[in-house]
Amino acid sequence: GGAIALGHPIGATGAVLIGTVLDELERRDLQRGLVTMCAAGGMAPAILIERV
Repeated sequence: GGAIALGHPIGATGAVLIGTVLDELERRDLQRGLVTMCAAGGMAPAILIERV
């Protein structure tokens, strides 16, 4: 599931996705992860996370 499985908490979706990526970066011992999401009004923010 995605946001619907999480109950789609408005304003918290990004935090949940970022937390998931951070967990997976550590679990898989990866350096970079990308989070993308859709937002109201046709916006589509993205964030690139890099472990240092």
